[in-house]
Amino acid sequence: MGDQRGFMKVKRKDAPYRPVCERLEDFSEVSAPLSPEESARQASRCMDCGTPFCHWGCPVGNFIPEWNDMMFRGDWAGAFGLLNYTNNFPEITGRVCPAPCESACVLGINDDPVAIRENELSIVEKAFDEGMVKPFIPVERTGKKVAIIGSGPAGLACGDQLNKAGHQVTIFEKDDKPGGLLRYGIPEFKLEKKILERRLSLMKEGGVDIVPGVNIGEEVSLEKLLEDNDAVCVAVGAGHPRDIDIEGRDLGGIHFAMEYLTQGNRLALGESLPREKLISAGGKKVVVIGGGDTGSDCVGTANRQKASCVVQLELMPRPGECRSEQHPWPSYPVILKTSSSHEEGVKREWAVLTKKFLGEGGMVARLECVRVEFTREGESACPVMREIPGSEFSIEADLVIIAAGFVHPQLAGLLSNSGIELDEKKNIKTDEKMMTSIGKVFSAGDSRRGQSLIVWAIAEGRRCAYNIDNYLMGRSFLPVV
Repeated sequence: MGDQRGFMKVKRKDAPYRPVCERLEDFSEVSAPLSPEESARQASRCMDCGTPFCHWGCPVGNFIPEWNDMMFRGDWAGAFGLLNYTNNFPEITGRVCPAPCESACVLGINDDPVAIRENELSIVEKAFDEGMVKPFIPVERTGKKVAIIGSGPAGLACGDQLNKAGHQVTIFEKDDKPGGLLRYGIPEFKLEKKILERRLSLMKEGGVDIVPGVNIGEEVSLEKLLEDNDAVCVAVGAGHPRDIDIEGRDLGGIHFAMEYLTQGNRLALGESLPREKLISAGGKKVVVIGGGDTGSDCVGTANRQKASCVVQLELMPRPGECRSEQHPWPSYPVILKTSSSHEEGVKREWAVLTKKFLGEGGMVARLECVRVEFTREGESACPVMREIPGSEFSIEADLVIIAAGFVHPQLAGLLSNSGIELDEKKNIKTDEKMMTSIGKVFSAGDSRRGQSLIVWAIAEGRRCAYNIDNYLMGRSFLPVV
């Protein structure tokens, strides 16, 4: 490494957030990036460790120590070249990835880990600023055509890789604009859509055809797609939300997180919505059920819409602030996360089970809840949840957002009409080469592996591209990861 004692001299410094009073007035990005000089100093903290476990923690296999060293030495072009080789969208993962690489950082055993995610973002944004990022236009085409269903991170990564292999790629998206989860599932204050548009423009310039507003399986059959293409990749995500089947669920004012976040993104970008369909937290008492990142995004959106108060409920107990014996280094730890949205104002409740929704005039008015605890009856037994007697309480609510995760892909349309075989969890079943039960049809991302991280979706898309290229050409020079 450029400075073998850098980790002893430089402490971790994260990019600062804009003041709460300022950022609650808009949907612009919450953080202000570090200067290239400070990012280079942060890169000097990367140690000359014998085994860099950050590689193991990163689903796309980023060359983290190598580009940290190049950053420190001022070789930004070399750093970008390495980053660009393994990650199709570092400007996105550098903003929204939970950074499992940092959890595996060797320095993190006894100090704050290297700020890998922010270093990644510094590299790619400097590359954009200095004109290093250019569309990839293949020297020659193979004559093979591939259709990709879904323009989320898996579909885009798969399409980007296959275009680099020289195939003619068409990406279909059922919504009116491409991006999937990246466009409608992540709030503008975490990922401004101009960042997504910048990348989509590069892909289009490189020859990738992106077609929004086409619902494959309903408007166009899979059979028709197979007639017109040499291979198909299904990357439709895991869009079926986990519901809460309790009394009062049919009351008005109770919505799934993706309904709410999709509208929030559209409104933030100046789109108008029919008043009768509008989901707004303005002036309302909001309860978000679900303590994960999606729930946090709902909290931030509600605060920007001027909710009168926001409460977030989580079924599981409050995590500790340090690693537990159940999650030793270098595994990803279950620890307390406080996001920028939490800092903006929310009451967080842990180990709470919602028992019933109660309403007035057909609209939700409050939740009846009970506190729970998890106990083990033996060393090897799984924790069992039980309600704590006498702990019942209620919460007033005008708007309830269910952010309890996703269980499998949407089955209506493509998957119900095509006959693609599903596994026991209702995800798309594939063989070891990611091919489905239908010949020429592959699958990647959350629709195949289940709900996961964006960086895993990118890794899935890249691996699927390798398998499709190998299927079409009999060999592939694309990276396997």
